[in-house]
Amino acid sequence: MTATRARFEAVTQDSAPELAELAASIWREYWPAFLGTAQTEYMVEQFQSLPAIERDMREHAYEYWFIHAADDDRVVGYTGGHVEPETNRFFISKIYLLAAERGKHFASEVVRFYEGLCRERGLRAMYLTVNKGNELGVRAYNGNGFDVIDAVVTDIGHGFVMDDYIMEKSV
Repeated sequence: MTATRARFEAVTQDSAPELAELAASIWREYWPAFLGTAQTEYMVEQFQSLPAIERDMREHAYEYWFIHAADDDRVVGYTGGHVEPETNRFFISKIYLLAAERGKHFASEVVRFYEGLCRERGLRAMYLTVNKGNELGVRAYNGNGFDVIDAVVTDIGHGFVMDDYIMEKSV
């Protein structure tokens, strides 16, 4: 068994502002190349801002975690999602890592974290959406046992769409 590379810290009301800052930083560094600046800024405001995070925690039972490196406890990214009781799955809404931390197997640690969470909660599977142009993400999820189960284009308003694969892993 491989050594644990990550530690997960639950985000609270008090630490939500720190999460929003981290999210904006990661999004503005990574996504403009895929989505353009206008859509990136729109998505940060709609889905990654402090009001969006607080809304999702309050109204949609989202849970968020900071991802820390086990060796020195630095924050390397964040993750979040929520249980879908109607499908008995966990929807992983977010797995985002700082640029300097990509390629260090933190995403694999996140998947193992969710596997444990799903088992603890008696969930049958976990799933996520990944941008079709995000080849790094698609490869990482395939390598961690996720399979593409669908492809969707979702209108998110203001003329923007998300063009994603839906990937699922049974637990």
